[in-house]
Amino acid sequence: MTGLRKRPNPLTGYAVLAASLLIGVILALSTGEAEIGLLGILSYLLDWVTGSGNNAEAGYTVIIQIRFPRAMTAMLVGASLATSGVLYQGLLLNPLAEPYTLGVATGAAFGASLAISFSLRPVAFFAFAGGMGTLAVVMALGMERTGILGQTRLVLAGVVVSSILGAGVTLLKVLAGNRMTAIVFWLLGSFSVSTWSDVAWAAVSAFCVLGIGLISHRDLDVISSGASPGSLGVDERRSRALLLAGSSLATSLAVSISGVIGFVGLVVPHFLRLVFGPSHARLVPMAFLGGGFLLLLADTAARSMGEMPVGVITALVGGPVFCLLLWKGR
Repeated sequence: MTGLRKRPNPLTGYAVLAASLLIGVILALSTGEAEIGLLGILSYLLDWVTGSGNNAEAGYTVIIQIRFPRAMTAMLVGASLATSGVLYQGLLLNPLAEPYTLGVATGAAFGASLAISFSLRPVAFFAFAGGMGTLAVVMALGMERTGILGQTRLVLAGVVVSSILGAGVTLLKVLAGNRMTAIVFWLLGSFSVSTWSDVAWAAVSAFCVLGIGLISHRDLDVISSGASPGSLGVDERRSRALLLAGSSLATSLAVSISGVIGFVGLVVPHFLRLVFGPSHARLVPMAFLGGGFLLLLADTAARSMGEMPVGVITALVGGPVFCLLLWKGR
């Protein structure tokens, strides 16, 4: 009778996710070697908003220049990855799809590894270029003769291209010499050097994919239902191209900022779909909030463990959680 169980009120879900995100931000701002209380944090934030902050004050610098941009970057990257995951799963008719399914992350990893190996700057630019170049190749290989992007062809193309680029990353690590550590650390993901510039780019990634998801939620519902999109007034060719390009662009930009961080775009959409149902009008904004909270919490935990790469935390926690979700969802 599990199929007849009553689903929670979506408004309750929004409220819980928003409150969790707010608590996560406060926790992130208060975590670190320099102990700063809640009142101190609020005072520094107020000074920053009003423009009366003192950059010479240590506490103000710690909160506004170090912890706050890091927390915002982690939150926005998580929101971007989770929202992209919703779009990928609906587009590919596969609840196990995620932002990295089509090899965009591997392309970004190859671009970053190439940049680090040959001392090219900025690394984020080459990571983004690698991700977008991979997307172009995968879309070309995944195009049917009818001009429509086929789910099976896209996934197969993503697997093949990702395997080739993965081998390239391995080769670069072998040849990198003393730069191999930097490559490995980047590949595991980190927000340790996040700046306000990173916040701006992460915001572009997150809000672009959120906007595309909200605008196209009906198209996603139709495509993911397995019905004929054309008979329901959906331009399948345009919708698939827009959703794929938008989610992949957001993923590539997010990965170029943070490195490769797994499971956020897989676990969050899957969990929310099990709890709140398949409607993308709800799933898209909920994934935005849930992904932001999850990655913010993971980064705070990584920071409290002596700057462990956040990708390690998401893999250690996300893997078992996803196994549990699969078990519960039988």
